[in-house]
Amino acid sequence: MSARPRALAALAVAIAMIASACGGGSNERPTPSTPADSSAAGTGTPTPQPGPAGTERPSARPPSAAEQATLDRRLRAAAWADDVPRARRLIRQGADVNAKDDTEQSAYLIATSEGYLDLLRLTLRHGARIDDKDSWNGTGLIRAAERGHGLVVGELLGAGIDRDHVNRIGYQAIHEAIWLGEDTPAYATTVRVLVAGGVELDRRSPSAGLTPSEMARERGYSRLADIMETVTTAERPSDPDRALLRAAEDGDADAVALALRAGADIEARDSNERTALLLAATFDRVAAAQVLVAMGADPDALDDRHDTPWLVTGVTGSVAMLEALLPANPDLTIRNRFGGLSPIPAAERGHADYIRRVVRTDVDLDHVNDLGWTALLEAVILGDGGRDHQEIARLLLDAGVDRDIADRDGVTALQHAEQRGYTEIVRLLRG
Repeated sequence: MSARPRALAALAVAIAMIASACGGGSNERPTPSTPADSSAAGTGTPTPQPGPAGTERPSARPPSAAEQATLDRRLRAAAWADDVPRARRLIRQGADVNAKDDTEQSAYLIATSEGYLDLLRLTLRHGARIDDKDSWNGTGLIRAAERGHGLVVGELLGAGIDRDHVNRIGYQAIHEAIWLGEDTPAYATTVRVLVAGGVELDRRSPSAGLTPSEMARERGYSRLADIMETVTTAERPSDPDRALLRAAEDGDADAVALALRAGADIEARDSNERTALLLAATFDRVAAAQVLVAMGADPDALDDRHDTPWLVTGVTGSVAMLEALLPANPDLTIRNRFGGLSPIPAAERGHADYIRRVVRTDVDLDHVNDLGWTALLEAVILGDGGRDHQEIARLLLDAGVDRDIADRDGVTALQHAEQRGYTEIVRLLRG
């Protein structure tokens, strides 16, 4: 029998024992569903009135109980679908992020279990009860940890959730992340974030009778077992800030978690004004960056060269680091010391995979740097005309960049390509 089925079997035994002791019936966690949304027509929902600046506001009359129930049901449907714009509109109309259905699911709790980070942030801004419980008497932290949602775990820890609550079957969040999780990078990040957030590491689960470390070994999860061995045996760093910076540069994600657990300032700086996240980005230490982002590190922190973690990704071309930073909502308009945005150095250096991904963000692809060049111009002027730069030109053109923007001398990308004999790029630019 594989590890996952054994975990579920053990869970079933624990549930049966508890149910027997309590004389109760089934406590099965409800299967997520996505109820169909209904229109406002015929539901009794108050008609939204126009508000300032084109927003909507609820009508002055408070909704009746039936109308409130309809709003809350529609909000839960939007939550299951991770439809944040619709959820935002419903909240504006008066829907309650804490309102539960008969299976104890609310929009807030749905966001935690499903890993819907933007939805979670929306519910927290609108009064989510951070320590609310589900039908298993589990917090959102336990739900997120069980599913390996490290970013959600970090968001909840930052919001002040009870770190060590024990649910009805005797598990804390870290127990569920290991006993009911998998030996994957996502769960490794989740465990590290829990460690960084200061959760208990050595309590035995009343139902399983094991500590988190013992659980990892029992499951045969070598990755998680190694993490737990490190974090439970390592000495507390004497200088947490310095330890954090060194761990980020070295890419030691376990040491990053331990430094944060010991009280390191997540925005501590080295002699070049680089934060831990900027060091992780510079040296492409993705696992370390994932812990830092989950714990709230600033993606826009500038060093003495006017680099940020986000800007550095355009130089390194790391798509994995780009993905790690996006949940932190980096400011895509911050300029580097040359006045450029991240696609410009990426285009110059031939980072085609990076360009392929970054064109799907909101970054300005037609931005002109202090030299008077766009990403397309740099791909031609500073590129070699080879396959990577050809692909970059194609990607930028497909994304709708303005091919007619000229440099300070009035020379366009097409004219530069013609002068250099870049036949394929010329063909693309003429197309």
